[in-house]
Amino acid sequence: MGKPTGFKEFERRTEPYREASVRVLDFDEIYTEHDEVMLRTQGARCMDCGIPFCQSNAPMSHRIGRAGCPIHNLIPEWNDLVYRGQWREALDRLHATNNFPEFTGRVCPAPCEGSCVLGITDPPVSIKNIEMAIIDRGFAEGWVLPTPPTKRTGKNIGIVGSGPAGLSAADQLNQLGHTVTVYERADRIGGLLMYGIPNMKLAKKEVVERRVDLLREEGIKFEVNSNVGDGLNDTISILDLHSRHDAILLTTGSTNPNNLPIKGRELKGVHFAMEFLHANTKSLLDTNHEDGNYIDAKGKHVVVIGGGDTGTDCIGTALRHGCKSLTNFEIVPPNPENRTDKNPWPEFPMTFKVDYGHEESQSRFGNDPRVFNISATEFLDNGRGDLCGIKTVNVELKDGKFAPIENTEREWEADLVFLAMGYRGPENYICEPLNIQLDERTNYSAEKGVFQTNVNKVFAAGDCRSGQSLVVRAINEGREAAAAIDTFLHQA
Repeated sequence: MGKPTGFKEFERRTEPYREASVRVLDFDEIYTEHDEVMLRTQGARCMDCGIPFCQSNAPMSHRIGRAGCPIHNLIPEWNDLVYRGQWREALDRLHATNNFPEFTGRVCPAPCEGSCVLGITDPPVSIKNIEMAIIDRGFAEGWVLPTPPTKRTGKNIGIVGSGPAGLSAADQLNQLGHTVTVYERADRIGGLLMYGIPNMKLAKKEVVERRVDLLREEGIKFEVNSNVGDGLNDTISILDLHSRHDAILLTTGSTNPNNLPIKGRELKGVHFAMEFLHANTKSLLDTNHEDGNYIDAKGKHVVVIGGGDTGTDCIGTALRHGCKSLTNFEIVPPNPENRTDKNPWPEFPMTFKVDYGHEESQSRFGNDPRVFNISATEFLDNGRGDLCGIKTVNVELKDGKFAPIENTEREWEADLVFLAMGYRGPENYICEPLNIQLDERTNYSAEKGVFQTNVNKVFAAGDCRSGQSLVVRAINEGREAAAAIDTFLHQA
C-alpha cells in the first residue's frame, strides 16, 4: 500500500494532456512530461485493500465480462514502491506481469481504475499514469535492456500477426529458449499497435519500434511483407509454415470491419475507419505526409459513424488534417454521468466520458462532435459518384431494437464518412487451407486456457480467437497461449 492515510489526505490528480488547441497542430504524442512529486503523492493514495480488485480480474456480469486488470498487474506493490521513490523496483514488479507497459500505459482504458476499492466512495487511484511513468523512467534511466535467453531448446514457433497478442507470445516463448519467427503482412511490425492506433496516442518510432528493436536483439526473428495464406494469392503458404514449425500461433486480430450497406455505400468518400488510420500513419512515417498517399480530410466536411476508440482516433486524425467540420454519429444514447444499479462497482464504469478527440473538437469548433440516438439511412451522390451528404433519422430503443422516430429525418453535408462500427472477426483466408474450425462468431475456435485449434500444433490467441477487445487483454492472451504452447512442446 501507499501512505496509510494517503487516501484521506490527497485528492486524485491525473497528468494532463497537452493543450488541445496546440496538440492538434501535430501528430506528436498528446501526453505531458511526468511529474514525479505528483505521481508519488498519487501512489500514496493506494489503500491497504483486503482484496485488491484492481489486479484481480474477477468474473462479473456477462455484459461486462470481467473487472480489474486482465494481466493481473501487481498494482498495489508498484504504487507503494513509487510512493517510496523506489522506481527501479517498481519497474521490476511491473514487468513481472506486463511485457509492454509502455503500450498499456498509453492506450489502455484502465479497467483497474474502475475496480479500485477507493473508487467506491472517492475517485480511484491514478493507476494508468503511474504505470506509464514507471516504464518511461525505466527507458530514460537505461534500465530496460535486452535479455536474450542463455540456452535454446531447439524448438521453433511461427507466429502469424505482430499485434499485442503476437508480440507478447513471442516474448514469452523466446525467453523460454524457443526460436520464434513472427510473420507480419504489413511493412512494419506492430499490427494494431503500429497502424491501428494513431501516432499521437502511441508513438511508433519512439515507443513501438523501440520495443520491437529490443525483441529483435533478444533473438526474435521478424518477417514483414509476409502475407500468410494459400501461397498462391498470398506470399507465404500456411501449409508450408505448418510443416516447418513445431507450433504455429495465429494472432491475426479481428480485422473484418462491420459495414453499413445503405444506399450510396459505393460512393467515393465513404471509407472504413482503418483505411483512413492505416494510410495516415504509413504516410506520416514514410514521408511526413509529403507523398500524399493518404485520405486527406483538409477542408472537408467529415462524419464519423460509430463511437469507441476507433471513432475517436478518426476524429483526432481529421482534426489534425484541418477538416472543415466534424460530426460523430452514435446510434446509442449517451451513457449516464454516474454508475447505474445495473453497472455496480467493481465493473468497468459505463459512464459518459470525454476522450482526447472530443476535447480537441470542442476546442476547434466549440462543441462536442457527438450526436446520439441517430442512424444513417443513405449516402448522397453529387451526381458524379462522389459523396456530398448523408441522410439520417433519430432512433429509439424498442423491444431491444432501434426504431426510427417519425419526422426526424435530416440531411447533413459530408465529403468524407468514416465507418468505425467495430469488427466481426478475423479474415479467414489464412485458416482455409488447414480447415481450421471457426466458432459461431467466425473467430478461430480454440478454448481459453488451451488455445489449440482443431488442427494439430496450431494455436490461436487474441482478438482472432476471442473477438474484438482491448490491447491489455490481447497481451494476456498472448502470454497464456505461450504457456500452453510451451506445455505442448514439452509433451510432444
